Amino acid sequence: MAGGGEEEGPERPRGRDLLGQLDVELGRIDEQLRALAAAKDRIQGLLDAVVAITREMELPAVLHRIVTTAMDLVGARYGAMGVLGESGDHLAQFIVAGMTEEERAALAGVEFPRGLGVLGYLIHHPEPLRVDDIPSHPASVGFPPGHPPMRTLLGVAVSVRGEIYGDLYLAERADGQPFDVHDERILVALASAAGIAIDNVRLFEQVRAGSEQFQRLLLPTLPDLRPFEAAAIYRPAAEPSPLGGDWYDAILLPDGAVAVVIGDVVGHDLHAAAAMASTRNMLRALLYDLRTPPSTVLAHLDHTLQAITDHPIATTSLARIEPAAGAWRLHWSSAGHVPPLLITPDRRARYLFAEPGLPLNVDSEQDRPDHIHPLPPDATVVFFTDGLVEHPEHPLDEGLDQLAELATAHAALPLPDLVQALADHHPGDGHDDMAILALRTPHRTAGNVTDQV
Repeated sequence: MAGGGEEEGPERPRGRDLLGQLDVELGRIDEQLRALAAAKDRIQGLLDAVVAITREMELPAVLHRIVTTAMDLVGARYGAMGVLGESGDHLAQFIVAGMTEEERAALAGVEFPRGLGVLGYLIHHPEPLRVDDIPSHPASVGFPPGHPPMRTLLGVAVSVRGEIYGDLYLAERADGQPFDVHDERILVALASAAGIAIDNVRLFEQVRAGSEQFQRLLLPTLPDLRPFEAAAIYRPAAEPSPLGGDWYDAILLPDGAVAVVIGDVVGHDLHAAAAMASTRNMLRALLYDLRTPPSTVLAHLDHTLQAITDHPIATTSLARIEPAAGAWRLHWSSAGHVPPLLITPDRRARYLFAEPGLPLNVDSEQDRPDHIHPLPPDATVVFFTDGLVEHPEHPLDEGLDQLAELATAHAALPLPDLVQALADHHPGDGHDDMAILALRTPHRTAGNVTDQV
């Protein structure tokens, strides 16, 4: 027994040593796990940041989002993006984030940096730059009066298609520590994604500008419709594409009436724009050829579309403004379109609600109703597409009511200013293209106009 007891003695220190080694190993594993978790958080943060940047569709918004995202990723108090001028040796634009209102006020009247000092060093040496003490850097030229104190800096170049586009700067980590190699790596990765995002949005803006021009070329210039006044406006959708299927048209017919058309082909792409153009041209040809009510013209158009095209569904409203008993009358038919808005001479606005009929390319065998409403002199009829009033968070009736209130408030304006006001302040959410065509009857009666001809 005693011998057994003597043998156990030497084992106890060895056991303590093993426990100590195990504690050390567990501590090392815990540290590695923490580092892995931190790295995972950084990677996830970077991925989230890239997604946030690529959601922006306007260049100023992209540049500002790049700066604020970089600040969030690294934990910096200040951030800026300097965009190089054409020569590539100075900054032509400087986007700043993180300054308080007081700090901005202190710099009022001070021009933004052009790329001198440490900022200029990064322009001429486009490698990642970490500075622990800005005033001590050989390239430092000091700060302008009123500039908030800054000691640490992290900067990386942003390239677009192999060319330096600008530089991304961060200053002052929120924890007071200098920027480290991990901060540098995450900012370099973000700058790479930022370059792609900038390139994408610039390409989108080029395509958008070309698409808008193409879309506007498809729409007519309103002819001289005297004795009537007419004005029209088209606005492309904010997204997903500036191309769309909205259109308008107005022509003087051989019988003395004025034909007015507003329409909307489903879709926001080249196919919708092409379908809109061919539908408008077909309808114009039918208007010149047929001396029939609007419902009959739409029926012929519907049969033609279904027989010889693969166009998507479209809504439209076709109206004739024609003399009637010394005044005028509106004679119209609708293919699933929103009702026209009538503004009376006493500047009150109300909708001409009537049976809308089926959209085009749904069932061409269905009868289409005609509607007639008298128009006094100096009355205004506003035809529009649903992008003007549609909003995903509000019922359509609410948008229609808001548009009627807007029309009432601006009814006294000249017709071009009226359609401009409706387009500028519309209740829609801007994610659908919109077209407006307004026509105003003459001050004199139809009989007086006819007597003068």
